[in-house]
Amino acid sequence: MAQAMMKNSKITLVFETGMNEKAEAIFKAKSYANVRKEATADQLDQAASALAGLSAYPIVSVERTDNYDIM
Repeated sequence: MAQAMMKNSKITLVFETGMNEKAEAIFKAKSYANVRKEATADQLDQAASALAGLSAYPIVSVERTDNYDIM
């Protein structure tokens, strides 16, 4: 039976940085690697809120990306 072993994890914060000439939102993303594999959604939300507080732009979304080795 195959097993999945988590290799690494990162968190990406997406910010709305303005509007273009067509009045469409412009988004920028900032990623942070080396997220603890055991981190819960609540812990990541708290960390993202703290990091977003350092930005001049409003946060739109927070994404977590996990990479696995399948054995």
